[in-house]
Amino acid sequence: MEKIGLITDEAADLLQNIIEKYDIGVVPVKLIWPEIENLPGENTFQKMRELEKRGIRSFGKTSQPSPKDFLDKYKEKLMKYEKIICITLTSKHSGTFNSAVMAKNFLHPHEQERIFVVDSLQASAGQGILVLKAIDLIEKRKSAEEIVEELESLKLKIKSFVILEDPKWLEKSGRISSVVANLLRVLGQKGIRPFLTFKNGKLVPGGIKVKAKDKVLAFFNQFSKDNQKIRNKNIKAVITHGDDFSSAKRLKEMIENEFQNAKVEFINIINNVVGALSGPDTLILAWAEF
Repeated sequence: MEKIGLITDEAADLLQNIIEKYDIGVVPVKLIWPEIENLPGENTFQKMRELEKRGIRSFGKTSQPSPKDFLDKYKEKLMKYEKIICITLTSKHSGTFNSAVMAKNFLHPHEQERIFVVDSLQASAGQGILVLKAIDLIEKRKSAEEIVEELESLKLKIKSFVILEDPKWLEKSGRISSVVANLLRVLGQKGIRPFLTFKNGKLVPGGIKVKAKDKVLAFFNQFSKDNQKIRNKNIKAVITHGDDFSSAKRLKEMIENEFQNAKVEFINIINNVVGALSGPDTLILAWAEF
């Protein structure tokens, strides 16, 4: 039996090759949006664009994974690993963490002692960073208790920024207020790029960039500002996007060309649940010192 296994949910936006290489159990996230099911498009974001093109006013509903979803993964991984670390989507915007904890409580007390549930206080790219750190620590043969301790410390230090092309999707979900949404629209019309960021697990305004109609440049400038003094540190980053791979790729190239100490570990499309709230052309960049 191997020592430590990993479980997370789809909101971490891990690439399939990472999931397979490290045998990560992934609990699916749920999006209920029948209006877009039959629309043309290769992904949810393309279907959302089609929805707008047709003038259909409709917004998807998200549903957290059930305790059974986690329980099934726990039972599967407990047969192979001595201990399990489960890293979930932020509890401040989802009940996913609660489902993971409830599922653990359904197990025999001896099995419960083998499972550690970590609230990432992040989503998408930021959650992915935390999973990458867990992989790194497992490979360094840290104990489960040591890994959890380091993850709890790191999650508060992850830099995670979001730029929305249109805040209406997030506004309709109730994740941001109408006041914040209107502020984002006004600033965007003036060529000012507002950032959102995760603070203690909650998505909040995170600053602005003036003369920044180019969102990639705005992101790069933010990254540069935060990392000028730590060029000797090892930085790992993740980029996720709302069907805007060209912008994500360009940002990756700018970061890695300028910063020898920084590596973008992967680029991936944003998952359906976060994507339905953030909308097409959203860009997310997260990084942390490793």
